[in-house]
Amino acid sequence: MKLIGGYTPWSGLDIQSFSRLESELSCDVLVIGGGISGALVSYVLSHHGSETILLEKGHIGKGSTSANTGTIHFMNDMALTELIQKFGEHKGTGFYRMCGEAVERLSQVAANLSVDIEFRRRSSLYYASTEADAGKIRNEYDKLIRHGFQVEYWNRNTIKSHFPFSKSAAIYTRRDAELNPYKMVQGLMMDATRQGLRAFENSRVQNVEYKVNGVTAKTKYGTIHAKTVIWTVGYEAQDWKPDPIVSLDCTYAVMTDPIVDLSSWHERALIWETNRPYVYMRTTKDNRIIAGGMDEPLHESGYPETNLSVRSEQLLEKIQTLFPDLGTISAAYCWSGVFASTEDGLPLIGRHPHYPHSYFIEGYGGNGTIYSMLAADLLTKAAAGEEPAELSWFSLTR
Repeated sequence: MKLIGGYTPWSGLDIQSFSRLESELSCDVLVIGGGISGALVSYVLSHHGSETILLEKGHIGKGSTSANTGTIHFMNDMALTELIQKFGEHKGTGFYRMCGEAVERLSQVAANLSVDIEFRRRSSLYYASTEADAGKIRNEYDKLIRHGFQVEYWNRNTIKSHFPFSKSAAIYTRRDAELNPYKMVQGLMMDATRQGLRAFENSRVQNVEYKVNGVTAKTKYGTIHAKTVIWTVGYEAQDWKPDPIVSLDCTYAVMTDPIVDLSSWHERALIWETNRPYVYMRTTKDNRIIAGGMDEPLHESGYPETNLSVRSEQLLEKIQTLFPDLGTISAAYCWSGVFASTEDGLPLIGRHPHYPHSYFIEGYGGNGTIYSMLAADLLTKAAAGEEPAELSWFSLTR
């Protein structure tokens, strides 16, 4: 599966390199996959004293992670109202609270890493794309407030007084964040190895044997014996373990050249909309703008870059429509990537009946980094023999 098209801001950067597996080793937990999910769960496991090994078939952080735009929301692609309708209040609100807690956990992790991953707390503006969506915004705001979430309702005048554009309604939150995904993986891997993690690159797993007391994973040159394996292979899991509730699409993103003056961008807030598929935007530490979205079905060719040129221009137009005062802006980077989502809006985390001694992290959806964080905490407990009840919410067989 070709995961990325175009050129991302992070794809040309080097993360700490690791040697190839060329021996026979044993561990408590084997993590297969070296993206954000693999790095996060390895970091948390090693922090809790679990003897952990990570195997990556290529180079760590060079898969879908290099297409990540670093936006961190506690609100989801699927509104709380929709989740409650699907799952009831306990599960719907519980999931939203878990996402909020995951933002706080990421903040804690970022603060303790030896690398600055450019984690910055940000407000978010979630606006009504059309006049007809104003009622949807108000209803969602009422639902969030009723269940104790700290959000604000902004009407047209409030939005216009803070931004150079006008929308009929919006929800304003102050619990979100942004980060640099490349530096995040770099920091997690650096500190995890100091905590005892053993990591290997260019070590594709060719065969896994499931035994009574664990698993044996074999690469071309080495072997790992583990009590538990955690699969964090991202969208490529759909090549060999297709999940019926998962759909694969294509998403797009641009990063602009530096902007001289971003003072009209209130609080450097993250911006997104009710329209589906939606467009989202954020700023960067060096005064650039990242915009992304415009998700659409993956082209029949399988190449995510097929419509990249057209979609990139459309994303730039979206920025200029909201911020006309910025004048003409240009893209320094344009990229596209495979993007997965689930029918019910929840990630896939947990066991699968066909793979003994195994857990999967499939953080599909717009909040992938958030899902990776909550999965890391859940599976660290599970690997220690204390499976949280909430894992059942994210069952791979639901």
